Amino acid sequence: MRPQLYSSGFLVFRKTQGNLGLLQQMTPLEFLLMQHAERWDLPKGHLDPGESQKQAAIRELTEETGIQENSIRIDPDFVFTSQYWVNYDGERRLKELTVFLALLIQEWEITPTEHLGFRWFPFSPPHSIQTETIDPLLEKVAVHFENHPWPEG
Repeated sequence: MRPQLYSSGFLVFRKTQGNLGLLQQMTPLEFLLMQHAERWDLPKGHLDPGESQKQAAIRELTEETGIQENSIRIDPDFVFTSQYWVNYDGERRLKELTVFLALLIQEWEITPTEHLGFRWFPFSPPHSIQTETIDPLLEKVAVHFENHPWPEG
C-alpha cells in the first residue's frame, strides 16, 4: 500500500565539551527533540506541493526551531525512512517519514514556534523515548555512526 501522507525532518546533533578537571572528555553528542503535550518528536512536517523531502525537512527545521540551513552540516550518507499508521482528519492513514541527519555547526538559540519546548538528549544508545519513530531512528543512527563518524571541524 502506498502512503497517503509524506513527512520529513531532521535529527539534529550538537557536540558538547565535557570537562574532567584538566583532562578533556571525549566530545559527547546530544540530539534535539521537540516537546508535544504527550510526547517528544523531531522537528518535521508534511511536504508542500512540489517540495522535495530535503527541502521540506529544511523548511520545517527553520519554522519549528529557527535553525537556518547554513548553521548545520547535513550528513550525505544517511537517510532514514519509516512508515506507520496515523489518525489524520478523522481517518486512519499510512504515513511515510523521511529523516535526515544534521550536525549543528554553530551555537544557536532554539526558538520553538509549534511546540511546548525542546530538549537536548545525550546520545547514549540504546534509547527508550518513543517506540514508533524515535527509537528505531536512533538505533539506525548508532549503527551509522560506527562506520561514519562526524568529521572534525
